[in-house]
Amino acid sequence: MAQRNTWQRERVREALTDARGFVSAQSLHATLREENTGIGLATVYRTLAGMAAQGEADSLQSPEGENLFRACTSTGHHHHLICRSCGLTVEIAATDVEQWARATAAQHGFIEAEHVVDIFGRCASCAAASREKA
Repeated sequence: MAQRNTWQRERVREALTDARGFVSAQSLHATLREENTGIGLATVYRTLAGMAAQGEADSLQSPEGENLFRACTSTGHHHHLICRSCGLTVEIAATDVEQWARATAAQHGFIEAEHVVDIFGRCASCAAASREKA
């Protein structure tokens, strides 16, 4: 079911587009609260869930278990490299992962298998900054 397009939902979409990398609903809500938009946390959650369901946003679970979102920059199935330090996110096509997932599923008699692969690490800039501090 499509969400009705309100100014509040449009502002959440804009804030998500402006965010760097993946953000939590709470973080996005805090940004909107600082701008005195009056947009409630429930509206942020509903909008993000709707955007993810419609393919307008990527959604993943952080290593800590928190749901994170970011505006999609590509369509179709893809994976992410995500910096734990700064949140930089790179969308990647992972042909080897796709082949492995299909082969592994078939080997065990599974059909219509789906998968989610997101790789967390530190980007080159954050790694260099960390080495400079040491």
